[in-house]
Amino acid sequence: MSDNINKIDHQYTSTTYGFTEELTEENFYIPAEAEYEDFGEESEEWDVAAAKPGLWENIRKKKEREGKNYKPAKKGDKDRPDPESWKKAQSDETKAVEYQGRKVKLGKPFLTPDGPKKRSVYVKNDKGNVVKVNFGDPNMKIKKNDPGRRKNFRARHNCDNPGPRWKARYWSCKAW
Repeated sequence: MSDNINKIDHQYTSTTYGFTEELTEENFYIPAEAEYEDFGEESEEWDVAAAKPGLWENIRKKKEREGKNYKPAKKGDKDRPDPESWKKAQSDETKAVEYQGRKVKLGKPFLTPDGPKKRSVYVKNDKGNVVKVNFGDPNMKIKKNDPGRRKNFRARHNCDNPGPRWKARYWSCKAW
């Protein structure tokens, strides 16, 4: 019984307030400069290509490191990637080049045109990984100029204690 309640509570919370997702190539989106919004937070640039190098970049680095002693890994070697990693690297080779030199701004919210929520922001979580935090209802407008609405929203979401930066509630409270 309590498992069902926890599942329903989690589903309600994530659809109402937003959620955090690990950064992958499928959900990676680089917003245009005009899509960023200023919430008064300190922002930092993060180079995706340098922080998450692909298989081919790792092989190039190994060649540079070992110089003349470099020998490609053979089947069965512990250093050799599994076949699934090879296929992924070969299919993603063009995507990896597309992201070279592209940077995302950490801590700077942006509008998500086709996203599951109204806004997203890239931040580092407690483990130091960069995650994409989605927040805000795309079907509603923020009416924070009305003091009564603002007070009720902030009380309802406990905005006096918004939690860590990698949670959607923090950014929703920041917007209100």
